[in-house]
Amino acid sequence: MRFLSLAAVGVWLLACGSSRQAEPAAASPTSAPPTADAYLKTASGPAFDRARLLGRGVNLGNALDAPNEGDWGIVLRDEDFKLVADAGFEHVRIPVRWSTHAASVAPFSIDPTFAARVKWAVDAALAAGLRVVVNVHHYEEMNVDPDANQARLLGIWKQIAETYQGYPDTLYFELLNEPHDKLTPEKNNAIISELLAVIRPMNPERSVVVGGTEWNSLRGLSSLDLPASDQHLIVTIHYYDPFDFTHQGAEWANKTDQLGVDWPGPVGTRQNIAADFNRSVEWAQAHARPLYLGEFGAYEKAEFGARTRWTTAVAAESSARGIPYAYWELRSSFGLYDSEKREWRRELLDAVLPREGAQATSSSSDVRFAVRSARR
Repeated sequence: MRFLSLAAVGVWLLACGSSRQAEPAAASPTSAPPTADAYLKTASGPAFDRARLLGRGVNLGNALDAPNEGDWGIVLRDEDFKLVADAGFEHVRIPVRWSTHAASVAPFSIDPTFAARVKWAVDAALAAGLRVVVNVHHYEEMNVDPDANQARLLGIWKQIAETYQGYPDTLYFELLNEPHDKLTPEKNNAIISELLAVIRPMNPERSVVVGGTEWNSLRGLSSLDLPASDQHLIVTIHYYDPFDFTHQGAEWANKTDQLGVDWPGPVGTRQNIAADFNRSVEWAQAHARPLYLGEFGAYEKAEFGARTRWTTAVAAESSARGIPYAYWELRSSFGLYDSEKREWRRELLDAVLPREGAQATSSSSDVRFAVRSARR
């Protein structure tokens, strides 16, 4: 999540395809190629299998990714992991800001107390029967000056790789959250290859989540160039479109005065979401890579019913294409769970973990919008 670091973010666009040659398809050469709509449900290979096993998840955000845990009002609790598992989630994504807890000179040692805290969270999640995606989050210096910080990022990942090299395949690594700004596509592609060279000697078959620039938005897919030899990569995308809806009222996004934006509405409809996901799957098919929706959500200052409708639509469109996802986030300003009342926000939880027959169709969503528009 782009928390406390967003300014001048325009409406995300989607670019499809790539100028480079597509990698060999992962499906069996004797079978007919699947359509784009069915691709992520039918393609074979270790990365596709592990991606599908992620299923539906939630981010444990604004805790270990804060400058210090608790700075943003969230401290992870033992009961969080059982809470998430009992609700029916299959994985958690644990955002971690390692950069504020690592030395600035080689070998860039991570503070052992902080490292132990992250390990506790990973172990607790695995013990609860959840798969775990652990990442490098909010390393803002990488976006400002990637050349000066690349060695430090490599050093941080070397330590992470060493710590978790004996862990089961239910633990996934994610290299770097939302690259942007000076971290250009060319630099991002090069860094991915260098990080894999550090990780693979100790974790040769671990699933590694990688993403494009433009804040991991769908637009960043078009310039993502991955090593064809590594077939254990899962490509992440983040989805917060339309941004004027999902981040209305957000202080860090310079939208404090923008409130009352409805969805579906003039800023977007479910057809827009479907079109975005269609093009993302077309990219995945062309490049023989599985996708993972690592973040999506709407800020608490949006009207709750509209938040629920949007979340329902995104989760449904993602599920229809076989894309696993993780909602942003559990207990803070986008949260599914109300920590004060100690209860789930039930309608929002049902949007992310729909009960049978609970998801609205595109046509019904558009009918509701048309009715509201006619009444105005």
